[in-house]
Amino acid sequence: MNVKRTRRQHLARAKFALPSFVTLLSIAAGFGSIVITVDNAHVGDPANYRLAAILLVLAGIFDALDGFVARATGTSSDFGVQLDSIADVMNFGCAPALLLYTYGFVPLGADHPTMLRAGAFACFMFVACGALRLARFNVSVGRTDPRYFVGMPITAGAACVASVVVAWPDPANSLLHALGIILLMVSIGGVMISTIRFPSSKQPMTKLLMLLIAIGLGLLAWLQMRFFVLFFLLYIGVTMLINIGWRMGWRGLAPPRVYQD
Repeated sequence: MNVKRTRRQHLARAKFALPSFVTLLSIAAGFGSIVITVDNAHVGDPANYRLAAILLVLAGIFDALDGFVARATGTSSDFGVQLDSIADVMNFGCAPALLLYTYGFVPLGADHPTMLRAGAFACFMFVACGALRLARFNVSVGRTDPRYFVGMPITAGAACVASVVVAWPDPANSLLHALGIILLMVSIGGVMISTIRFPSSKQPMTKLLMLLIAIGLGLLAWLQMRFFVLFFLLYIGVTMLINIGWRMGWRGLAPPRVYQD
C-alpha cells in the first residue's frame, strides 16, 4: 500500500513539473538565440541571424505549449505563472532586442558610433515596454475581458521584430536601414504598452476566422519567409481599424466588456 501511495505521489509531482519543463525548453530556445546572436555579432552571417530569429519563434511555440499542458493536466500554479513571466522577459524582451541590436547597429558601429548608441537605446525601450506589458498583464488577470489583450502581447511583439530578420537576414548596411529598425523597435514597444485591444485566441471559431486561417496558410506557402512581415502588418493594421470602429459605434465584432474593478 505504501509503495502504491509513493508511486502516486511521484506521478503527481512529475505531472506538476511537466508545464515547468516545457517552460524551461522555451528558455533554452531563447538562450540559444542569444548565444548565436552574440557569436555572430562581429561576423554578420545572415544564416545565423535567421537561425537566431527562428529560435525565438520556437521559444514562442514552447511558451504557448506550457499553458496548454498546464490546463490539460490541471496543474496550473502560481509557481508556473512566475516562471513563465521570467521566461517571457528573457525570451521575448532581451533576446529579440539583442538580436536586432547586433543585426541593425553593430555592423555600422565603427563608422557611426552615434547610431550605435541610438540603436541601443531603441532596443532598451523595447525591453522596458515588454517588461511593463508583462507586469500589467499579471496584475490584470481576471479584471479584463479574456477575449482581448490590452496592448500587443510581448510574444507577438518579439515575433514581429524577429520576422524582419527572418525575411531579410542580411544585416543593416546603411543609416536608412538602421533608422528603420529604430522606428520598428520603438513603435512595437509603444503598441505593447498601449491600451489598444488585440483579439486573443479565446475568440469563438467562426466561418470567417476559418477562412482567414486558410488564406493565411496559402499566403505562407506562396510568400514563405516574407509572409510573417505581411502577417504582422495586417495584424496590427486590422486591430487598429477594429479599435477605431468601436469608438465610432461599430459593433460587427463584440467590443470588450468593461470591468468596474
